[in-house]
Amino acid sequence: MKRLLTRLQPCFMLALSLLSGCTWFPGPQEPPYRLVQVWGSAGKGPGQFNAPVGIAVSASEVFVSDTGNNRIQVFDLKGRFLRQFGRSGSGPGQLQRPMHLALSGPRLYVADFSNDRIQVFSTKGRALFSIGGAGKAAGRFDGPAGVSVDAAGRLYVADFFNQRVQVLDAAGKFIRQYGTTGKKGIAAGRFNYPTDAALLPSGDLVVADAYNDRVQVFSEAGTYLRKWGGPLALNISGGFNGWFKTATAVATDARSHVFVADFYNHRIQKFSADGSFLTAFGSRGTAPGLFDRPVDVAADGAGKVYIVDFGNNRIQEFAPAAAPRPER
Repeated sequence: MKRLLTRLQPCFMLALSLLSGCTWFPGPQEPPYRLVQVWGSAGKGPGQFNAPVGIAVSASEVFVSDTGNNRIQVFDLKGRFLRQFGRSGSGPGQLQRPMHLALSGPRLYVADFSNDRIQVFSTKGRALFSIGGAGKAAGRFDGPAGVSVDAAGRLYVADFFNQRVQVLDAAGKFIRQYGTTGKKGIAAGRFNYPTDAALLPSGDLVVADAYNDRVQVFSEAGTYLRKWGGPLALNISGGFNGWFKTATAVATDARSHVFVADFYNHRIQKFSADGSFLTAFGSRGTAPGLFDRPVDVAADGAGKVYIVDFGNNRIQEFAPAAAPRPER
């Protein structure tokens, strides 16, 4: 028996190695996306950017948080400048380091990071109201970085320095939170500076757990479901498929795909809702189709994705290499 086990050990180790390779080094299941168009450059004028961060796309317009210029810029789907709103400050309608964005009907939700609040605007730019304020208590924020809104108007806020994601009703009343306030962690359900959140069609919540180099998913009821990014999603960064070097943003589409802005790997990765790697595109550079720290991504209803190319001060639009199959 001992001799048999000795003979089987190399086979067992080989099988384990192959299994690990399939799990931790997956190959693409889809081709990379193709570049459609690019717009923007560095500056303060209309259509120019200073360290842009957030993006949201409606059926006819693209909204960008021009973070260094403390404003929101709005473009048509061809990248033509339409209007802007916001300026530096802490008053109503003023912004201090606006981050990720969310659209819900005629309203735009802005994570107003340094003002520790979520500001709500009409899509035309009129300031409506704000939610939150500085603090660690329920419903307060310490650097809100990302926001998502569900069909009932509930807000899901990535509360960066408080190491949590809060769920609030439409009026800003606290419902629940994920994570432990003020405490970083790598265990399931804990965070290391969460930066963004997005909802799947199922109602499950996807969170960019940025400095844990992973994505986490929670049920609509608040239960932890799964995580991915590197071996066991335990804060191991890398450039392999399915691994991250700071996952700064997440976006979902109607087909339950998850797009992740892989900041220091200078690429966008695409996954199925269960975390299976599908494809990736981009690498570092200044030429069209390349990125310098892509920081956010948004998907529209036509299968296209829009990327905030942070270091290059521009927006890039991509489409699938082949047209997606129609919905059944």
